Amino acid sequence: MRRLTSDEVRAHVPAPPERVYQLVSDVTRIPEWSPEVVRCTWLDGATGPAVGARFRATNKKRWFRWSNKPVVDVADAPREFAVTRTEPGGGSIRWTYLLSPDGTGTEVALRYDVLQPVPVGLHVVLRVLLGVRDLHDDLHANMETSLQRIAQIVASAAPVAD
Repeated sequence: MRRLTSDEVRAHVPAPPERVYQLVSDVTRIPEWSPEVVRCTWLDGATGPAVGARFRATNKKRWFRWSNKPVVDVADAPREFAVTRTEPGGGSIRWTYLLSPDGTGTEVALRYDVLQPVPVGLHVVLRVLLGVRDLHDDLHANMETSLQRIAQIVASAAPVAD
């Protein structure tokens, strides 16, 4: 069983960094691309990406649902958006989108970094109850799917007027 440390996937997205940032930093839209997140809502009066803003993310894997309350760590438009989610019994993980202009669009890196280890017991529970054989591989596949869906969303969206 591999312990989580960090991982990153990259993709070219056919839109300028400003448009990609506008999408990925709108946490209410995460369910459009995430294989596990089914709902996100800003908390404590927050209405958009700002350092310190919190939101509730509701996730679903097969039959199991859970929520967490990530906090925005970085909101540097149009270059970087990062949030950290900490769960009792689930460790602490920072999720980051890094955006760079790339010819006809944006190179997007989606990564996670483990700040506090995910307990071994959670790996076992995920395997036994939800069929997740390797959490690293599961998250990696979800990240690849997320970037593919983000590319599809921005490719089908009308250009943003300047």
